[in-house]
Amino acid sequence: MKKAHALIPFLLLTFAAAASPSSTLVIMESSDVPTLDPAQSYDTGSGAFVENIYETLLQYKGNSLKELTPLLATDYKASNGGKTYTFTLRKGVKFHSGNTLSCDDAEYTFRRILVVNNAEGPMWFLAESLLGTSKNANDDKSVTWDKITKAVDCNAQGQLVFNLVKPDPTFLAKLVFQAMGIEDKKHAVKIGEWDGTEKTWKQWVGKSLNDSAMSEQPSGTGAYQLVRRDANNVILKAFPGYWGKKPDIENVVVQRVPEQATRLEAFKRGDADLIETGPRGVLEQLRGVPGVVVEDDLPSAAASTIFMNQKINDPKALGSGKLDGKGIPANFFSDVNVRRGFSYAFDYGRYIKEVQQGKGKQRTMALPESFPGYDENVKKYTFNPKLAADYFKRAWGGELWKNGFVLNANYRAGSIAAQTGMELLKSSLEAINPKFKVNIQAKQWSEMLKDADASKEAMISLAWVADYADPDNFMYTYYSSKGYYSPRLNYLDKNVDAWLDQARATTDVKKREQLYSLVGNRAFETAPVILLPAGIGFTVHRDTLMGVGKNTYNPMRSFSYTGTYWRDLSKK
Repeated sequence: MKKAHALIPFLLLTFAAAASPSSTLVIMESSDVPTLDPAQSYDTGSGAFVENIYETLLQYKGNSLKELTPLLATDYKASNGGKTYTFTLRKGVKFHSGNTLSCDDAEYTFRRILVVNNAEGPMWFLAESLLGTSKNANDDKSVTWDKITKAVDCNAQGQLVFNLVKPDPTFLAKLVFQAMGIEDKKHAVKIGEWDGTEKTWKQWVGKSLNDSAMSEQPSGTGAYQLVRRDANNVILKAFPGYWGKKPDIENVVVQRVPEQATRLEAFKRGDADLIETGPRGVLEQLRGVPGVVVEDDLPSAAASTIFMNQKINDPKALGSGKLDGKGIPANFFSDVNVRRGFSYAFDYGRYIKEVQQGKGKQRTMALPESFPGYDENVKKYTFNPKLAADYFKRAWGGELWKNGFVLNANYRAGSIAAQTGMELLKSSLEAINPKFKVNIQAKQWSEMLKDADASKEAMISLAWVADYADPDNFMYTYYSSKGYYSPRLNYLDKNVDAWLDQARATTDVKKREQLYSLVGNRAFETAPVILLPAGIGFTVHRDTLMGVGKNTYNPMRSFSYTGTYWRDLSKK
């Protein structure tokens, strides 16, 4: 192992001039990595690492979105009318620290999630199942230590027991999300994380874990362990004590390369095995290149939108803060006519043509069409500058059309698709009325996520990748005033909230589908977001990389571009 470890610093200096060795997987991405703490991991940049460093109780079977199989659990059973789940844990599993996995670690993991449950992370949807609220103890006084300890506990047989507030048909799927990776309690306490006791739990409620000690010094049971991480590189090596099959690939090097052209040229030379390509248009540069394999027509479990925040909480984003042609008021998007105008001003066909190279589809709802509940008959917006102008003329009593506005919109640095979408919107808006001005700028991923969660962004472009394969994960997330995206939108519709709550309270598939159709139609009327056309999934890799393809690709594991875990890949 010393030999492999010594190879890595040398590799960073030389792989730009020669193909990477067969023992090393080289990946190039455009953006930074917000965190390596599983409890905080809620973005694609972090997810690729967390799902390979840590492991969950269950995993999706192959490329299925419906069938689950054991991972760190060997067995489980439901009881008490679907309100209790009991898991038997795998024996002889080691953490990267050398500590042995026990029920105490799993109990600590889920209690830590319920204790912290900060607004930036994914803890909310587990809290809903186990505590009956998505909020933490600071925001909901019904959350108590007693509730948390009763929600997840170890029994006398050393089995992990979950006690739900009510039956939840999505609970098992929720446990597969990478943020539910089991943590090393002894290691966590040693490096200064929460000690797991009632005495200190309130000190950790709502605390950000982006820069936690666990993020800096992760210890999971996964096939790969962290070697080094800095602003431009993350280096991992195969864990010699891994309980499962030894990975064929010994080293993983992930480099931050913001320039798309640089990534593409390195990939063509064979200096990288996988890259963040950018939008579909780059495939024209890659098809037919010796050594490059294009995997196309892959399934997608994502939805992309442009957000229109109805309550902007940052004076810096507002310019003058008035409808005087020099800025916008904080509630600019609270007028439905503004939102409808923006929705009709987006050129969906051109986006499909330029960003998705003709392989795109306009959806009727913020839900993948492969998910139950999607209704093809819901109305959808089209590019119609005349209708957009009509709605803009009605907005704010005519003041918007008369005076114009200056809007600041941001997109993730390095995302060509998001940048192009914003540029298309800017172009059409400024053509509709010369008094309309849109300033667009790139923003670092971690910074934009933080500001969006605090309602500071006026308009941003984001993609939601499914946490678990159920329509609730999209519909509630986007449209509920209690959903995860609420701070980005500040959208409230009482009918929508009621329908979404009803959909959560029933296991009747047809009833749920009817409710989601109602939500979809109401969302068309109220236009809370601009629904970007859905792309057809694709990935590219060097022909020396084995284990990537339609038969193995699972869209719920798309963070690493392969739809698989790194442990399932090999190189020839």
